[in-house]
Amino acid sequence: MPTVSYQGEEIECEEGAVLRDVLAEAGLSVYNGKSETFNCRGMGSCGTCAVKIEGEVSEPDRKEKARLWLPPHHPSHDVRLACQARVQGDVEVTKGRGLWGQHV
Repeated sequence: MPTVSYQGEEIECEEGAVLRDVLAEAGLSVYNGKSETFNCRGMGSCGTCAVKIEGEVSEPDRKEKARLWLPPHHPSHDVRLACQARVQGDVEVTKGRGLWGQHV
């Protein structure tokens, strides 16, 4: 089983699990500030669950790539949407500053 490391916690999950769901089930949030309340609930459209991921996750699909081209994100920021990334192996997750977590 893969292990997700986030905010000093280590969570085991099933391979292929959505990262946002894994963290939420463990009581951990990928949101900053008001985005905890105001987000797209995992639809991949708001971009507020952006995190830096080191490790094995699925490749970004077209929807995620498109969202990461929109401000305040940019592909050069090297972030992924937790609601779209599927865990495929051990990963370490870092949430950046800013409402969208864009400052990693």
